[in-house]
Order: sequence, then structure tokens, then C-alpha cells
Amino acid sequence: MTASQTDLPPQMWAEALPDDRPVLVTGAAGFVGAFVASRLLAAGKKVVGLDNLNAYYDPALKQGRLEWLLPEAGFDFRRMDLADREGIAALFAEHRFAHVVHLGAQAGVRYSIENPHAYADSNLTGFLNILEGCRAVKTEHLVYASSSSVYGGNRKTPFRVSDSVDHPVSLYAATKKANELMAHAYADLYGLASTGLRFFTVYGPWGRPDMAYWLFTQAILEGRPIKVFNNGDMLRDFTYVDDIVESVLRLVPRPPKPDPDFDRMNPDPGRSWAPHRVFNIGNSRSEKLMDLISLIEEATGREAIKEFLPMQPGDVQATFADVSALEAEVDFAPATPLSEGIPRFVEWYRGRNAG
Repeated sequence: MTASQTDLPPQMWAEALPDDRPVLVTGAAGFVGAFVASRLLAAGKKVVGLDNLNAYYDPALKQGRLEWLLPEAGFDFRRMDLADREGIAALFAEHRFAHVVHLGAQAGVRYSIENPHAYADSNLTGFLNILEGCRAVKTEHLVYASSSSVYGGNRKTPFRVSDSVDHPVSLYAATKKANELMAHAYADLYGLASTGLRFFTVYGPWGRPDMAYWLFTQAILEGRPIKVFNNGDMLRDFTYVDDIVESVLRLVPRPPKPDPDFDRMNPDPGRSWAPHRVFNIGNSRSEKLMDLISLIEEATGREAIKEFLPMQPGDVQATFADVSALEAEVDFAPATPLSEGIPRFVEWYRGRNAG
């Protein structure tokens, strides 16, 4: 099983990474992290992959992703927790990473209500350890995952990186906003070039089993009801994993520079006088939840048994990405339609769970 599911644009980004030091990819056994690591390795780059293989969801899925990576020349896997201060410091001292793609984190909006301390350990303490590692070895560029969740209670759409994101509605979102602020502080204090990526509902083969598209597919194929929150009145900007990965990799060799025209009297939250930028990575389409369900029904050939429920704490009614800043920076924007991505996922899911 290869990581790539579609034909992707030429790997111009690979030519812009001449440094022979390995790229650190945290969360390397996670959904996006495994795909990023696989593409780096396919381009002839060395990768140190870090993951703690926790049991937030079935570790067998993470082990399955690692099975594509472990045989690859140039891949060095380290099982380590981001909160391991001494371990992270030693890893940076060993490899002196020029480029870091930080995708490891405790994910999940609803789980952050049940287990808040896991988010403080991984997303705050763990992120601080990564920042300190980068500072110590003078990393050229830190690319890190933020989230569309930072837009919180915002109702004005599409969401733009120039919008205020000061009203989170979950602890998970608050930790991701904190990551952006922490990275900015290190950019200002130490000149650490860093780029935050606000991912919008990533989906696709090898995805996360806590996400709606997976839960719906699994329940429909097993003849169980699906839980449809807010009585189906939900919209999401679903972004196919290959588009996410292409965006990430095009940004890795492009560390942000200070904006000489930054107006401190009228500050733009998406830019800075320091070498720090934030980008949305989404499909620029807000899809109805009921349309997602219809596509899964069509792909499975079965009708869903729907259980309509109220909005859950921490959820938002709609997400919708403006990616004009991303497109201007790397000449690429996600474009895989849901009508193509969902059948690919369902085909993969059936293949993995056959028999």
C-alpha cells in the first residue's frame, strides 16, 4: 500500500531542500504525518519520524501507517512523547534539524472536554519543547499544524487568516491558538521562522476513525444508526489529504520573512513584523453534512439510519476557508471535490475491512 492516492504536481519543493540533514516529522504515525513523511522519503529526503503511538484511537491503524515507512531507506522512527523535555532536547542535539514539520498533537474537539490535561501535556508543553529544540539548533523553518477550530465562534465566512480568532469554543481550539501565539513569540525573540497551518477537516484513506466520514461509513456498512448533530444543519470545508500534504510540502522550503509593511496601528493577525505566517489549508467549499451522508450512501450502496441530535458542546455550525494567501504564496490550492474523495475513502475502507 502506497501513501499517495492521486497524481500530484511535480515535486518542485524537493529541489528547494538541498540540506542533507533529515527532516523531523512529528506525529509521523498519524494521518497527515505519515503521508508527509512518505512523500519526503519518496523524494529522496531523510526523515526522523516521531510519535508516541498513543491509544486516542486504535494504535493498529498507526502501526499500519508505519508499515509503509519503516522499510524505507532514510527513515528513522523514534517512539517518544512530545512532553518528554529531555528526550526532545537530545533528539534536536543529535540531528540539528534544519526543517521541522510538527504535526504531532492531541487531536479532537469533543475529547478535549473529557480529558483536558492531555491537551496541556501534548499541545502546550509538547509544543514548547519543539520550540525550544528549534531555538537551540537554529532551525531554519518550523512548519506546524494549527486548526480551523481557532475560528471558534466566528460567523463571518469564509474564514480569512486576517480575521480575529479570539473566541475559541473548545480547549482544543484554545491550545491551537496558543501554539500560534507561542510560535510568534519565538519568531520575534529568536528569529525562528515559523508557519502555522490551519487545517480544515482533513479526510481520505488511512484517516482518523473519530471523524464523521469514518464513523458514518462504518455505521452504514454495519447497519447501525449514524448520529447527525445539530439535526443535520452543519457545514464543513472537507479537504482531501493529498491536497493537505502538497500544501505542507510546498511551504516547508519557504520560511517566512518579516513583513516590512506591517502596520502595528492596524495589525493583520495573519502576518507579522517577525518571521511568522499563518495559512488556511482548506478546499474553499462549505459542504452540507447531509450531502456528505448522501455521498457515503451512494458509495456504499446503502441508506443510512439517521439519528438526529442537537449540537454538541465545542462544535461549530460551519467552516469555510479562504485560501487566497496560500495560493499566492505557493501557487497551489486544494481542489479535490468531495464527490471524488469520499468514494476513494469508502473503497479503501472496504478493502481494509474486507472479511
